[in-house]
Amino acid sequence: MHQSPDDSAADPAAALDRTDPESAIAAAAKRCSNWGRWGADDVIGTMNFLDDAKRVEGAALVRRGASFSLSQSFDTDGPQKGWRRRTNPVHTMTDTGTDAERGNQGFPHGIGGADDVIAMPLQCSTQWDGLGHIFDHGFAWNGRRAGDVVTSEGDLVTGIENVASLIAGRGVLLDVGRVLGTDGELPDGFAITQQHLEATIAAQGESSRVGRGDLVVVRTGRLTRARRDIAEGRGWGDYAGGAAPGLSFTTADWLHGTEIAGIATDTWGFEVRPNEFDVAFQPLHQVAIPNIGLSIGEMWDLDALAADCAQDGRYDFWLTAAPLPVTGAVGSPVNPIAVK
Repeated sequence: MHQSPDDSAADPAAALDRTDPESAIAAAAKRCSNWGRWGADDVIGTMNFLDDAKRVEGAALVRRGASFSLSQSFDTDGPQKGWRRRTNPVHTMTDTGTDAERGNQGFPHGIGGADDVIAMPLQCSTQWDGLGHIFDHGFAWNGRRAGDVVTSEGDLVTGIENVASLIAGRGVLLDVGRVLGTDGELPDGFAITQQHLEATIAAQGESSRVGRGDLVVVRTGRLTRARRDIAEGRGWGDYAGGAAPGLSFTTADWLHGTEIAGIATDTWGFEVRPNEFDVAFQPLHQVAIPNIGLSIGEMWDLDALAADCAQDGRYDFWLTAAPLPVTGAVGSPVNPIAVK
């Protein structure tokens, strides 16, 4: 079901003052702040919730051994259009089979090889936002001054390498697109509220309960639609940065209260676009990353996993989604693997 004017009475997003994002962000940041929760020196935020016991719980969910990559491709056919110098990956071969055949590589006894390099923004395809990615009024995660955290040398405090060994545990799929959408897809501009998330959990059953230390993935169907557009010759369109379904700003309290470790979606921007204020840019990011300390994943490919979950009725699984430990990075490509 799509949102309509009839839903507004029960829709917390309808109560937002669209003209005053500053006040709404400040209030949510204060309510949901985790600053100091794990001490003044903390650099991993809500990943503190993902402990050893949670990994044991997640590992026990492997029953069939069915494995799903949740990553989009990394190639020049990706969705990026150059916004803020975000481009698609450029893959270049430095040694090839042609070089080997012609014997111009300089190796002895007939051995040859191939080598390659890739140049790309770290957030051009399936990725994690690190805790140094977003600031709130000049402050980074845990109340540090942004300029003391991220400099031209990178994120000197909360670089993505700090969580490289941590992001593995119980994953939970909330297929909001399948439960509430039409043919498995939510329309652009659909703001997913706490009520929508809870309705999805109720529809999917006990295996989709969400709690402390979980890694939550939310499927909207936006990537499904983009791929259909590509197949029909329309290209990626505005998938990267345009209108999309996504989480409502009002879910900040749910993200904080559930004590999840991380959350990812199949969209470019995680939260609903256009955002829910007249003039705003990613206000939920501004609360979630620097104030809650929550790692956010974007552009994850959830379709094959979602189809399997719908078939067997189980929506939790072992999920490993380690970022590349690029020292000082504020985001990282990732190839998440879900195993059921």
